[in-house]
Amino acid sequence: MTVLGLRLSRRANAVSALHGAVSRQMWTGLYPGRSEDEVPIGHITNGVHVPTWLAPQMSRLYDRHLGADWQQRSGEASTWEGIESIDDGELWETHLNLKSRLLDFVRQRAMEQAEARGESRDRILSLGRILSPDALTIGFARRFAIYKRANLILADLERLASMVNDAKRPVQFVYAGKAHPRDAPGKRVLQQIAEMMRDPQFGEKFVFVEDYDINVGRHLVQGVDVWLNNPRRPLEASGTSGQKVVLNGGLNLSVLDGWWAEAYDGSNGFAIGRGRTHSNMDVHDSRDGEDLYRALKEEVIPLYYQRDRDGLPRGWIKRMKRTIRTLGWRFNANRMVMDYTLKCYVPAAGGISSDLRSRH
Repeated sequence: MTVLGLRLSRRANAVSALHGAVSRQMWTGLYPGRSEDEVPIGHITNGVHVPTWLAPQMSRLYDRHLGADWQQRSGEASTWEGIESIDDGELWETHLNLKSRLLDFVRQRAMEQAEARGESRDRILSLGRILSPDALTIGFARRFAIYKRANLILADLERLASMVNDAKRPVQFVYAGKAHPRDAPGKRVLQQIAEMMRDPQFGEKFVFVEDYDINVGRHLVQGVDVWLNNPRRPLEASGTSGQKVVLNGGLNLSVLDGWWAEAYDGSNGFAIGRGRTHSNMDVHDSRDGEDLYRALKEEVIPLYYQRDRDGLPRGWIKRMKRTIRTLGWRFNANRMVMDYTLKCYVPAAGGISSDLRSRH
């Protein structure tokens, strides 16, 4: 079907810059006599629909600082420059309100799920006390396809236990997602994540939200401090969940794959590794696991807990503002549709090829 599509289309595009490079390499054989760089597959990076994923609280904040019509101009870089004028305290308070809303939602869902399973009253009540509003909260919600490696963080349970149980700088995780009904390996990973809630070392710091849907997704992308994304490079064509987090002030911690490979600039989020790959899957996963723990220990956790006399994490807030300002205009549907129109649809409609004319 891909060959048919490439043969019959006037334009072909990948959904991120890296995906374009991978696609040109994959399909060079369809274009004899052309080098890889000459394969006619471009790229238009995916973007997300702002009104669908932006929290109302953040939308009102943007209305005050970007202008009431900012959504009509959301695909323009200049629209987002006003982010820098937002008071640090105002932005942080808005984020904490969304985070509190997320934690309340997760606790309620956990209690409902336990009750549906017939668990004890004590167990149900204990789930109403999980997760701390003061702890660094990391979210992961997406399809549980194997290449997305939802369980990469579980590679070293001893280090993970030390991290989540640190009395001064605790970390907690909220997971959600579904595996395809016929994806047995994906379902096993999901079960592995879900069982973490029953481990006494992690039970109050590691939560899996069942029945993943758009409502669960909205709560997570709007309320987490950090969005974790660790696919095997270069298998993630684009990915959009992290783009939804950007709009709400969350920071991405991601492998340099898909959209993040072109989005990350060193100070608008965090990178896992430097984009290395390895032909041996076990070596690849081991390296990325080490890089994930290193990024958490050396960058993410220290920056989050570094507070000034007012109790504000100024360095973290600075990074929040940079991620919104540099990425908000690039990775939304307004910019994406403009690119499709100008780079694909209008040129493709500009004339009929000689081959097509000869058929009519």
